[in-house]
Amino acid sequence: MIELDVTGMSCGGCVASVTKAIQRLDAGAKVEVDLTTGRVKIEAQMQPQQAIEAVEGAGFGATPAK
Repeated sequence: MIELDVTGMSCGGCVASVTKAIQRLDAGAKVEVDLTTGRVKIEAQMQPQQAIEAVEGAGFGATPAK
């Protein structure tokens, strides 16, 4: 499982954008986004850096969760 801290999300549309960005890399990815904490959990066959780049490409900040 990949866990990221994502910045810049403020609404349901942001959640949808982050989810779609991840699922473009792996259509079967299970993505859980917690808007309140900014935490994103991903179950997919990808490297964490790939997920970070996808989220950043959607216009948000992303770092590995601490």
